[in-house]
Amino acid sequence: MEMKFEARSDLKEKPQGALGFGKYYTDYMAVVDYDEDQGGFHDARIVPFGPIELNPASMVLHYAQETFEGLKAYKTKDGRILLFRPEKNAARFANSNDRLSMPKVSEEMFIGAIEELVKLEKDWIPTGEGESLYIRPYMFATEAQVGVHPAKSYKFMVICSPVGAYYPEGVAPVKIWVEDEYVRAAPGGTGFTKCGGNYAGSLKAQEKAEAHGYTQVLWLDGVNRKYVEEVGSMNVMFVIDNKIYTAPIEGTVLPGVTRDSILHILKDWGYEIHEEHLAIEDLMQAAREGRLQEAFGTGTAAVVSPVGELCYKGEKAVINNFETGPLTQKVYDTLTGIQWGDLEDKYGWTREVK
Repeated sequence: MEMKFEARSDLKEKPQGALGFGKYYTDYMAVVDYDEDQGGFHDARIVPFGPIELNPASMVLHYAQETFEGLKAYKTKDGRILLFRPEKNAARFANSNDRLSMPKVSEEMFIGAIEELVKLEKDWIPTGEGESLYIRPYMFATEAQVGVHPAKSYKFMVICSPVGAYYPEGVAPVKIWVEDEYVRAAPGGTGFTKCGGNYAGSLKAQEKAEAHGYTQVLWLDGVNRKYVEEVGSMNVMFVIDNKIYTAPIEGTVLPGVTRDSILHILKDWGYEIHEEHLAIEDLMQAAREGRLQEAFGTGTAAVVSPVGELCYKGEKAVINNFETGPLTQKVYDTLTGIQWGDLEDKYGWTREVK
């Protein structure tokens, strides 16, 4: 994809020390406009990172037509730059846009914009242990009209942020609050998409969990408030009797790229996988009986996040003595090893940016 380039005269000072997550942004951003009256996508460009001018009546501000993705660029020890399964993010982005009645971005445009920006910002990719360049593609409605209908104009954009290791001192377990009052998603809704509204609607439960001393929320299904679905912004897996249980992808759970990758790896290792509805009562009973051996969330930011404790209706279940389990650690080491180019990529998941 050919993109115009607008240079800036004042390149930023790159951050030193701890990077955190989402605190710093690179010099440039990619922008592609869409206008139905101009035949679709046009004016692809890379411009200096900075504020966006929006009409106060822009439909994204009133009706939330907005989608996003998240992936990373990694710099290997021999200096190569790798993306991890960007075609999966492209496909999910297209599905999210379709559900929100927004134009689909082709895989070629999606990956092309990312690669052009990453090539330009290659010096922003940090090389410390566990560090990477987080990439945020997103799209939103810009048509200025206060009326409930699909917009006719949009912006597709990509920004980048150097990020530190999610666990600077090693993979550490978190405490999870099982939410049985609020609902994240329901059949026929937008649970499978990455749209801002899903996350805005989750914040109340997150505040509730934190007020009780818990880090994340484990969501139950929206119909029966019975079956386990996701943890916060991650998919979740449970090891019960040496078998892997995780919620099925049926429209209410995000089809995570990390989730899919880990299931591939676990199947290769010979584990029995159950992608099925798991009742919270059955999960707690397995914990009571000592059959719940490990639990972990999966997602782009943390890759793997061990779960050390669940709290459901006042009952607490401590998992693996609140320590990172051996399988959880092995999964984390294997997947990050592939992503950073330290282990053989026998699946063909990494894509080099040249």
